[in-house]
Amino acid sequence: MAQQRNQADDRKFSCSICLDLLEDPVTIPCGHNYCMSCIKTHWDGEDQRGIYSCPQCRQSFYLRPLLVKNTLLTELVEDQKKTLIQAADLCYAEPGDVACDVCTGRKLKALKSCLVCQVSYCEQHLQPHYESPAFKNHKLVESSNSLQDAICSRHHEVLKIFCRTDQQLICYLCAMDEHKGHDTMSAAAERTEKQKELNESRQKVQQKIQHREEDVKVLQQEVEAINRSADKAVEHSEKTFTELIHLIQKRSSDVKQQIRIQQKTLVSQTEDLQKKLDQEIAELKRKDTKLYFLSRTEDHTQFLHSFTSLSKPISSTDAPRPKVSNLPYFQDVMAAVTAAKDKMQHILTEDWLLTRADFLEYSLQITLDPNTTNNLLVLSDGNKKITFNSQNTPYPHHPERFTGVSQVLSKDGLTGCGYWEVEMSRDASVAVAYKSIPRSGNYNSHVFGYNEKSWVLDWYSSSYIFRHDNRPLIISGPKSSRIGVYLDHSAGILSFYSVSETKTMTLLHRVQTKFTEPLYAGFFFSGPDGETVEFCGLK
Repeated sequence: MAQQRNQADDRKFSCSICLDLLEDPVTIPCGHNYCMSCIKTHWDGEDQRGIYSCPQCRQSFYLRPLLVKNTLLTELVEDQKKTLIQAADLCYAEPGDVACDVCTGRKLKALKSCLVCQVSYCEQHLQPHYESPAFKNHKLVESSNSLQDAICSRHHEVLKIFCRTDQQLICYLCAMDEHKGHDTMSAAAERTEKQKELNESRQKVQQKIQHREEDVKVLQQEVEAINRSADKAVEHSEKTFTELIHLIQKRSSDVKQQIRIQQKTLVSQTEDLQKKLDQEIAELKRKDTKLYFLSRTEDHTQFLHSFTSLSKPISSTDAPRPKVSNLPYFQDVMAAVTAAKDKMQHILTEDWLLTRADFLEYSLQITLDPNTTNNLLVLSDGNKKITFNSQNTPYPHHPERFTGVSQVLSKDGLTGCGYWEVEMSRDASVAVAYKSIPRSGNYNSHVFGYNEKSWVLDWYSSSYIFRHDNRPLIISGPKSSRIGVYLDHSAGILSFYSVSETKTMTLLHRVQTKFTEPLYAGFFFSGPDGETVEFCGLK
């Protein structure tokens, strides 16, 4: 009702030209009221006509009326302004606000809390604390709903001292009693020290926000690069397959589908990481806001109570800083399709259309080279089986031995056509590599799949990952502990197959390239103890 009454009064004291409260109100002969400047401007526009009118009733005046300020109306307008200001100053407590403990009925929002009175006051009820000498020694702080936390539960005194020995707030009586002899200081001084830590924590959080925002930008570029590369690969594949309609029409659809699956997987992984980073950024920003408001609080008690929980570091994704690849994605696909234009007939008849019985005609008996075996690997079964054992006795030094990672190579090089199968434990990898691959040094230079000298298929519990020259490719396919490997060295073909218990073969990945050296079969282990890989006897 009061609000409706104020609005009605506003209309009474408003100028019908500018619609605001009257400013220097004047009354013209017809009895209507206007701001002096508003009616002057209106009549200035009618000077050429020589007739002046009232904007409301349209009564005309042949002589321009003399304007005189209406003093009574001016006072009434000023009173109305004060009423509006007072109404605006009333700030009622909403849910979550600290309400005045003295107000009756609808409570106003508290402006300050008194640690001595243990009461929160609005501006009106706070005035005695400012005006009366009786409240001179009372301690006013920002309004708080947790005043009881500032009082010693034992002595009912204000907690003004911080015990560093016990890391808690105490009163002066506690300092002379159970905390006597402890390392104590004022809460204000301790807050100053903690403020420094808070500022450092904020700086770290802000730096992490900046880094993660940069990471998100990089990941966005990565998504764009994946999409562009995928589109280019699809376009290239379709164009090439069109030239080989009779041989390649079905294969064109297959390759296109594989590209899209790979694209979807890569984009999904990148977007998942981006989502996690966005969530981490949001959490970091929320913490930064809390730290900011905590840094501004004047209540030492509230500050110290809140500091411990807010100063805990936020768990991070611990994700490596993403980098946009220098080489386009799906390059292997495009290279394979281009090469297939000249060699497709050979590939179709010699590789894809071969049955397992055909592959077994190329089966090889491969043994591992003890001189290349890492110290954590143990050979057995005529050097056809290898087991990971972190407690193994170190081998004698040999220049061919892998020293930095758990790897091993076969004894003999492979230069013709050959096929072999391996039985693998989880988290192991099957590879082929040139003998010239380094045995130690930089990680990427000698680990299978991270350089130009090796190709590797990693088998995990949830997926396969093919890697060459440090370019990973996630592969979908039936999970099997038996992997078949087919090599046609002269044709530059390297294929990996999943072999089921019923001996059904499913192509996982094919490489079409040019091999410049003899290849050696190899294995990589990541542990734990007891993991094994062995060459299978083929019949």
